[in-house]
Amino acid sequence: MSKRGLSAEEKKVKMLEIFHESADFFTMKELERLGPKLKGVNYWSFPSAAGALKQAALTKAQKEVEMVETKIQESHASIDDAEKGREDTADKGGAVDIDEQAERRKLLSIREDLTTQSAALKKELEAFGAADPAKYERKKAAVQICKDAAVRWTGEEWDDLRV
Repeated sequence: MSKRGLSAEEKKVKMLEIFHESADFFTMKELERLGPKLKGVNYWSFPSAAGALKQAALTKAQKEVEMVETKIQESHASIDDAEKGREDTADKGGAVDIDEQAERRKLLSIREDLTTQSAALKKELEAFGAADPAKYERKKAAVQICKDAAVRWTGEEWDDLRV
């Protein structure tokens, strides 16, 4: 079975051992020569590996850009489709059908009136919500559950608290 290589931290420790054991000064050339002999430390770097990593990152970034551009185009297309029925025909420069425009404006105003009326009715319903019989019954049941729990935790001598 082949021997496992040293990690970067182990290499640092071994190089420090060389300095501490000898207590001497070394040039880089001497360290490169002594490291493998004394402690078995070998350093290497492959220039092509760095280039391959950069190329992979570039390819990934280009794919992401393409995906974003297609999503933008799809969004613009869906916006255009949604706006087709909402424009006035006079703005399009085509044939003007006044009856359709008037009816559309009338329907939009009716819709606006109904929306405001609905909001007012919801506000009124919230105001009368406290007097709702169903809410009252739920609160009454919750109070009874709380009273039962209080009796259970305080003991039987407080049983006369039940109403």
